[in-house]
Amino acid sequence: MEDKALPVRVALGRKPLGILGSLAAGRRNVLELVPEIATRAPILSGTTGKRWHMVMDPGALRHILRDRVQDYPKSVVTKLILEPAIGNSLFNAEGKEWLWQRRTAAPVFTHRNIAALGPVMTAAAERASARMTPGVVDVYDEMVSATFQVISDVTFSGGEGFDRAAVHRAIETYIAQTAKISLLDILGAPPWVPRPGRMFSGAAMRQMKALADQAIARRRQPLPVPDLLDLLMEGSDPQSGRRMNGDELRDNLLTFIVAGHETTALTLAWSLYLCAHDPAVQERARAEAQAVLGARAATAADLPALPYIRQIIDEALRLYPPAAFLARTAQKPDEILGREIRRGDTVILPIYALHRHHAHWAAPDAFDPERFAGGGPRPAWLPFGDGPRICIGAAFAVQEAVIILATLLARHRFALTARLPKPVMILTLRPEGGVPLTVTPA
Repeated sequence: MEDKALPVRVALGRKPLGILGSLAAGRRNVLELVPEIATRAPILSGTTGKRWHMVMDPGALRHILRDRVQDYPKSVVTKLILEPAIGNSLFNAEGKEWLWQRRTAAPVFTHRNIAALGPVMTAAAERASARMTPGVVDVYDEMVSATFQVISDVTFSGGEGFDRAAVHRAIETYIAQTAKISLLDILGAPPWVPRPGRMFSGAAMRQMKALADQAIARRRQPLPVPDLLDLLMEGSDPQSGRRMNGDELRDNLLTFIVAGHETTALTLAWSLYLCAHDPAVQERARAEAQAVLGARAATAADLPALPYIRQIIDEALRLYPPAAFLARTAQKPDEILGREIRRGDTVILPIYALHRHHAHWAAPDAFDPERFAGGGPRPAWLPFGDGPRICIGAAFAVQEAVIILATLLARHRFALTARLPKPVMILTLRPEGGVPLTVTPA
């Protein structure tokens, strides 16, 4: 691949941070906790208040996420951040409580159901395209708007009185107030010790839950085309017959809203930035989209004819994975790559470092969609996780991203401005200050 300027990246650490340095980095940008050597080493271990192990080896990651998934539940810090918003829903639950919810929700995300939701995504793509007037546009803001329209339409469609703007504000407020790492997290304080920074988000969460409860209570009959609420209300665990009660319905729907719009918006915003960064890639993608779509917006049926658009999405997910930093808490003694794992140790899965690891990728910091040509297994590519807890909405997100990106590239050109985005991870890997691009008609 030809030599050219690399897209923006996080400046990973080059020296030990210590407790106070870790706290400052965790509040500023979680990925600054990851040292540069993590892009070359298979495993790193240390103690910063608590014992920790950072794992970048694909085989060891399969061991954690597939073979011994029950022994590595999500970390206490992750649950402290998310439980007030989404309770013990599918994302947070463990063991049997997770399993019955997963079995109940799995049919909701079948290929047939996801394809049936395609028209909602196509309509959002049309609206997003109409908002792309010539000039400088913050495409991150625009993609958040587009994907929130999609997730609210497919979650609470037909829910008159459902205040989407209020829910969106509540989500943003909650993330801003709760997602930064506390000194008590670094020191390994037990979950019952209050984290002051997370004590002031209750009002936003109560409002969001009340709005969702009201929308659920108003739903009496399924819609002609069932949405996610209908499908979950009708669903049951095929083994136990258990159905979700009102709180479980609400918490899982809020999980889909919180996780299902911002992650896809980020993928689209980073994809558009990367296309602006490399005009040759953008032109090739535009030619593919125009040949397939003509003047219309993309649909779910077009996905097989848009392989290069999909490669751009996959490469954006490699360079800027929304869930770029995962953490687990070991429940049993283990050994990983010769390292002793004790009960209570924190096991960190730095997906950002894995995706830029020199042992697994050629020119790991470069933008090259061709590396995803031909499909096949990708053991060092885990934007959706792996194993039984792989993201249940992955196919939904990819379908939405391809539909919107193809529609936009077919109709508009995107160019960099003087202000480049800065990747910063708080809860997800966001572009601090947005993604301002110059938009012109194609």
